[in-house]
Amino acid sequence: MLKLVHVAKTYGSPDSAEKVEVLRDVSLDLHAGESIAIVGPSGCGKSTLLNIIGALDRPTGGQVLLDGQDLASLGEEELAGVRNQKIGFVFQMHHLLSQCTVLENVLVPTLAMAGSRPGKEVQDRAVELLEAAGLKDRMGYRPGELSGGQRQRVAVVRALINKPALLLADEPTGSLDREASENIIDILVEANLRQRVALVAVTHSLRLAECMGRIMELYDGVLEEGAA
Repeated sequence: MLKLVHVAKTYGSPDSAEKVEVLRDVSLDLHAGESIAIVGPSGCGKSTLLNIIGALDRPTGGQVLLDGQDLASLGEEELAGVRNQKIGFVFQMHHLLSQCTVLENVLVPTLAMAGSRPGKEVQDRAVELLEAAGLKDRMGYRPGELSGGQRQRVAVVRALINKPALLLADEPTGSLDREASENIIDILVEANLRQRVALVAVTHSLRLAECMGRIMELYDGVLEEGAA
């Protein structure tokens, strides 16, 4: 489903003395329903790699194939469609809209697909996901009225609303306490197991990494199988 072939990422012009090689010769295969944790020291390029996988950034070498399609062959509008319809994103910061309710925040990604107000089926799915995340009584609240853990749960539900084939999580528990982190891990694992969403999680959390099917380590720009 996802294939990275000798992906490289360099910042700076080719002849610049300030050229920085962040990723080099990164290859990866991920099938539907699989899960991978990417670990490594801070600043090693984990978030850069996740952004390239999610079509938020482009590699300077190699290929990123999603469902057999080379993302480099797509224009910006086509990439936006891929991100909206096939990929869900969860970041360390929730990025919720403060003026919208929990339910409205979850429905935001569906607006680009529907082109208008989401239909009953989509709204029912949003309610179902929020209930499963333990947020049944918070759907009318705004982000400022929620705890940090609750806001992150809303962000995960929002990432799942369009039934993505691939879910990318960048330090999803990084700013949370232990209990809130466990809630997020449970939701991510449930989505991976029950909905067959392929999951790539960048994390420093050993607990989250241990819940993934594979652990891979990014070090010195190279991605390798890590210790289980």
